[in-house]
Amino acid sequence: MQIEFREFNPFDVWIWLQFTTVPSGREKQYVEEVFNSWFYLGKLGAFNAENLQVQDTGLDISYLDYDSQGYDKSLVALMHNMGEFEYEGTWGRCWFDMGTSDAIALDILLNGLQQLSQEYVNIEQLYIGGENEDWPVADSDSRPDLGDDN
Repeated sequence: MQIEFREFNPFDVWIWLQFTTVPSGREKQYVEEVFNSWFYLGKLGAFNAENLQVQDTGLDISYLDYDSQGYDKSLVALMHNMGEFEYEGTWGRCWFDMGTSDAIALDILLNGLQQLSQEYVNIEQLYIGGENEDWPVADSDSRPDLGDDN
């Protein structure tokens, strides 16, 4: 799976997937479950890079003295909104307002999608951000009207 980052605004980002073939109903379900799960974790503040106590400890986490107040001591990192997943031919896309969630959210999503692509749904390309010329985002009803400053 080829991954490419394009113009990126975390408060208004489209994620695009190109499949090898038109995805079946089951394949769509797999993809949407990954994105829904990712969003719900983000909505709960899971992608807070300021509170990675276990990761920062290293390999030996036996008897880790976890600071239960650590989350409260960090800045809030919440995703705000997700649009409906849309498909057109071999393409799929979804809109997100990632809010204040940290960039670790994207790494986790990309890791999950790479494994999904290897085992269940062949994803050829994944684009983070930007727009596809042949499928304008203005045609979408799944994103709230954010108003254009142009």
